[in-house]
Amino acid sequence: MSRKKREYLSSELVNAFAKSYGFEDKLKAFEIKDFLEDYLSEELFAEIVSVNLKEQVLIIRIKSAMLKNDFRLRKTFFLKKFREVLKDESLINDLLIL
Repeated sequence: MSRKKREYLSSELVNAFAKSYGFEDKLKAFEIKDFLEDYLSEELFAEIVSVNLKEQVLIIRIKSAMLKNDFRLRKTFFLKKFREVLKDESLINDLLIL
């Protein structure tokens, strides 16, 4: 099964539009979700309900209690990875797993 990548995320026009209309955080959350889709197995990724970025806090909703616990235990690791993906240290100050 081939997966369609979100090529539009890197478009300067889309980024400028997102900045103008205030949904820049949603595009960043899509980038994180794409990373998680590549990083996790298909079964684990299916447990992720949503990924949102609000006021520099990345909020990830997960169905599986075991996966939630894994994310909480490796919070520092994931924060570092997500900052690398976004190429900006200041975009995410905290990670909240729900």
